[in-house]
Amino acid sequence: MEQFDVVVVGAGAAGMFCAAQAGQGGCRVLLLDNGKKLGRKILMSGGGRCNFTNLTAEPAAYLSANPHFCKSALARYTQWNFIDLVNRYKIAWHEKTLGQLFCDDSAQQIVSMLEQECQLGNVTIRLRSEISSVEKTDQGFTIQLNGMSVSARSLVVASGGLSMPGLGASPWGYRLAEQFGLKVLPTRAGLVPFTLHKPLLEHLQTLSGVSVPAVLTAEDGTVFRESILFTHRGLSGPAVLQLSSYWQPGEFVSVNLLPDTDLAGFLNQQRADHPNQSLKNTLAMLLPKRLVECLQTLEQLPDVTLKQLNPPQQAALVEQLQAWQVQPNGTEGYRTAEVTLGGVDTRELSSKTMGATKVPGLYFIGEVVDVTGWLGGYNFQWAWSSAWACAQALVKG
Repeated sequence: MEQFDVVVVGAGAAGMFCAAQAGQGGCRVLLLDNGKKLGRKILMSGGGRCNFTNLTAEPAAYLSANPHFCKSALARYTQWNFIDLVNRYKIAWHEKTLGQLFCDDSAQQIVSMLEQECQLGNVTIRLRSEISSVEKTDQGFTIQLNGMSVSARSLVVASGGLSMPGLGASPWGYRLAEQFGLKVLPTRAGLVPFTLHKPLLEHLQTLSGVSVPAVLTAEDGTVFRESILFTHRGLSGPAVLQLSSYWQPGEFVSVNLLPDTDLAGFLNQQRADHPNQSLKNTLAMLLPKRLVECLQTLEQLPDVTLKQLNPPQQAALVEQLQAWQVQPNGTEGYRTAEVTLGGVDTRELSSKTMGATKVPGLYFIGEVVDVTGWLGGYNFQWAWSSAWACAQALVKG
């Protein structure tokens, strides 16, 4: 039976980084993955350019049943630490919007960097590895995979969540946690587009591809200001993806399509200057013409000239465009979700080491844990930070 100090399951962002750090600290590490490639989710992230962190990564940008849990790891390995690593490998990067950092060239650069870091730590990497069982022993763990056995003092679960099943996502990490008596909180898709009910969907489908800046507000008061994108299934775009993590089935979302406009003042001025101008053409000065026409088809805009628009109609119009109440039918689910909300309950883990308090030598890092960041590099930063915290504990033994 082969023996290692550490077995890391999952060769994604968290798993590769943890394996590399532990290996460089002197541990004999085996990194396993069920896929054919390293870092599959990294490679397709950020449109192929990997939004690898965010300049403003801080605990307030993370959702968890225990919101304080992420503070320790994020404070001890920050976005600046990871940026330093990227700079050491001379990977060119740029800030896109709202602190989001992307590779100038390709996400492959981040995967190659992590692979080189693993090589520096003499990490043994085995892809296409199917684990059939894990048993706790007095010395640590025995793992059966591909018809052979390996043993390790420590086992790190970095198997990710359920999002993007096409990239090999599975509930393996949650099942392992439950096998060892750890609580797993209910999971659901996060950072995911909304689907809509008919007949609203049938009307809005004509807008597929149209994007507008907006402010979205959830029923719990959470607000995001970014663009929304109309799709043939419903609503997407950064603001929608962000809000989806806070939305619960049955709730409404308030959409402000003109967040920077004093709409009543604009209409009054236009009426004074162009009383015979149609309301539709007036609003097309502020919004895409296709959107205005669609809202008129939905009978949410009266077919009148500005001088015909009476005060009650104008008040209703302002409410409609700046506090449009939309009730999503649901989300597109794990198939297109960027992350999984919920997961291994952080109350079962040490925030300093990421180790299971009930099971010495068992660790959980990255997306499999009930810590989920906003869109924009926050989830990668959680992967780096939680992996680093875990690796420090592994090196200390």
